[in-house]
Amino acid sequence: MDQSQAPLLDALSDYHHSNRYGFTPPGHRQGAGTDARVLAVMGKDPFRNDLLATNGLDDRRSSGKYLARAEELMADAVGADTAFFSTCGSSLSVKAAMMAVAGCAQGGLLVARDSHKSIVAGLIFSGVQPHWITPRWDSEHHFSHPPSPAQVKTAWEQHPDAAGALIVSPSPYGTCADIEAIADVCHQRGKPLIVDEAWGAHLPFHQDLPTWAMDAGADVCVVSVHKMGAGFEQGSVFHLQGDLVDPDLLSSCADLLMTTSPNVMVYAALDGWRRQMVEHGHDLLSAELELAGRLRQRLAEIPDIFVLEDELLGKEASCDLDVTQVLMDVADTGTSGYQAADWLRDHCQLDLGLSDHRRILATMSFADNAETTDRLHTAMARWREAARGFERPPAIQLPAPSELQLETVQLPRDAFFGPTEMVAAGKAGGRVAAEQITPYPPGIPAVVPGERLTDGVVDYLRSGVEAGMTLPDPADPQAEYFRVVA
Repeated sequence: MDQSQAPLLDALSDYHHSNRYGFTPPGHRQGAGTDARVLAVMGKDPFRNDLLATNGLDDRRSSGKYLARAEELMADAVGADTAFFSTCGSSLSVKAAMMAVAGCAQGGLLVARDSHKSIVAGLIFSGVQPHWITPRWDSEHHFSHPPSPAQVKTAWEQHPDAAGALIVSPSPYGTCADIEAIADVCHQRGKPLIVDEAWGAHLPFHQDLPTWAMDAGADVCVVSVHKMGAGFEQGSVFHLQGDLVDPDLLSSCADLLMTTSPNVMVYAALDGWRRQMVEHGHDLLSAELELAGRLRQRLAEIPDIFVLEDELLGKEASCDLDVTQVLMDVADTGTSGYQAADWLRDHCQLDLGLSDHRRILATMSFADNAETTDRLHTAMARWREAARGFERPPAIQLPAPSELQLETVQLPRDAFFGPTEMVAAGKAGGRVAAEQITPYPPGIPAVVPGERLTDGVVDYLRSGVEAGMTLPDPADPQAEYFRVVA
């Protein structure tokens, strides 16, 4: 296919040149009705490009097929059979994949326990029974790695009737599973593999990055272009190959969840990013990888900052690593990642994508350059000096890995929608959770509805909040009370 095309962008340009006007939503009429105070901040261009996808950018029959052609070009660019655009993020895309694979199956779905909260939401919506695949734990660093092929094989032996398997790779930390071997384990049983590759949209476009899920044999792969690409927030693509997942059913499941008013700007940015990556992605990513390597070396020279790399790889760890995710362990400074992230935002106007009790993460982009990395390095050096005067953070009561593996005693949907009550933290141990509780970021639930709470996990969450952990989803974000099954 002619990858120099960008059907959605061309259609948007044609719309403006044709002087078209719509007596349709959106009501701001391309910014004509927008308050001047809003335009002073946002400018008029976002409103000018905010159109209806049908009866606007395209006609009421979508006869221009701009979206369909853009999706075909995306699939061709990355070697998938089919690609679907989503303006509701990978949170929608992964739910659609789960429903298409396991929505009507009785055997449930194998799911990596280090999955994002959107996957738990998919379990709640669909009523699918999860069979958890335990991640590999680094007890020393309190860090989880993606499951190994052997762990996936064991899960299949325990639950042979499951409809398929779902893993997350790369993790939010950049660590990657051995997808090819895991896909082989699934395909030996004639079952599909879904990969939540939200952090891997860039992987198809450079050979020195971890292997892309489609190249490794996954059946469905979900990517967030807004994370590691150049799309708007909420821009996501899910890819399909092979014959183990029905493309029409997958599309229908996405349609059930998708908004009926998709944002044309999100679509157009996906289209333009695909063209950019095909034409210039290799060079852009080569420069990014070189820049990330130099940044890692410079950050590692700052006293007591440990830039993680080799310890994330190996037989008992992850299979591969995206080095553009620069993960720093600051435990040796006697301070927490929460303190570091807050100080950098307040004093250096820098925002980091992830922080926890001992780590912070700087996510690189091909848009970064020597100036932006210099700014990060300078800020980290300033923080290190300032941190000498920080008060030691409250200690988090970290449970052993075995204590983090809660027993599932009820379907997530049944626990979430059934009769519930609030109980004090001191009485929550032994009760069945009716909510998910997700330290954020990275957004991996510590508690899933239907799991039996333990005192160890309750104490971990309560002490985490005192140390700076954010819990956006439970009824009580302070973890003094827990919503449980009545």
